[in-house]
Amino acid sequence: MDILLLSISFFLLSVVFAFKFLLRPRWLNLPPTPLFWLPLIGHLHLLKHPVHQTLQNLSQKYGHVFSLRFGSRLVVVVSSPSAVQECFTKNDIILANRPLLESGKYLGYNHSSIGLSPYGEQWRNLRRIGSLEVFSTKRLNMFLGIREDEVKRLLRKLCGNHCKLEDDEFRVVEIGPLLKDLTLNIVMRMVSGKMFYEEDSNKFREIVTQIMEHAGASNPGDFIPLWNWIDPTGFMKKVKKLGKTSDEFLQQLIDGIRNQNDGGNTMIHHLLTLQNVEPEFYNDHAFKAIIQV
Repeated sequence: MDILLLSISFFLLSVVFAFKFLLRPRWLNLPPTPLFWLPLIGHLHLLKHPVHQTLQNLSQKYGHVFSLRFGSRLVVVVSSPSAVQECFTKNDIILANRPLLESGKYLGYNHSSIGLSPYGEQWRNLRRIGSLEVFSTKRLNMFLGIREDEVKRLLRKLCGNHCKLEDDEFRVVEIGPLLKDLTLNIVMRMVSGKMFYEEDSNKFREIVTQIMEHAGASNPGDFIPLWNWIDPTGFMKKVKKLGKTSDEFLQQLIDGIRNQNDGGNTMIHHLLTLQNVEPEFYNDHAFKAIIQV
């Protein structure tokens, strides 16, 4: 019975999608596009590995600028250097927005961070805060001591654990995790003034790693909305849970510094000072979106 209902739903959605596509206005002046497409998935079936060669073959047939429909999303492919230059000069504002993906809704505070926010008043305000208040040269220079201290700690750790040679033998050093810890400690000390060790460090590292993996992951639901509703892989469930965990972690950082009220010189201290001046604009939601950058 469940399979029958699912099949009927799939068929009806396919019909609706087909009529919507066929009856769309013809005055949109879209670039050339392959005529053959499938309901729900559009031209996704045309993509073969390696993808760049597939797009190159299509450009030879339809021109240097052509359009494809990836599920519910219209995609314009530009393969001409001169056309690409025009996209980033004459039409840069028109093409400034990024697609509103489902992962950004839960991991990017509903697309309100600098990297995900659509071009407009909100994005300009976030950019102003970032360039003038948080990431300015003056403010970054104030954290020079933190960066120098963390580099010294890394060098001491390398010498203490890996520089003791026995029988003149070299030792293999796994530098990747050490550099990752260096980066995380610098960021956390700049943001909150805290250094994380053991349990807290592992929790923070896991959150950052998971966000990077899921934010950059390919999700079929970004092109086929029905996929997110069914969620056969559990991707959306994981993203929602990760977004909640990340939000709680960042809120604890903000609340902890707010309760201390010690007049520190971290990023959160500075944002809280701005919040006292303009509480409507500098709210905790905006703080967490900025910290994620």
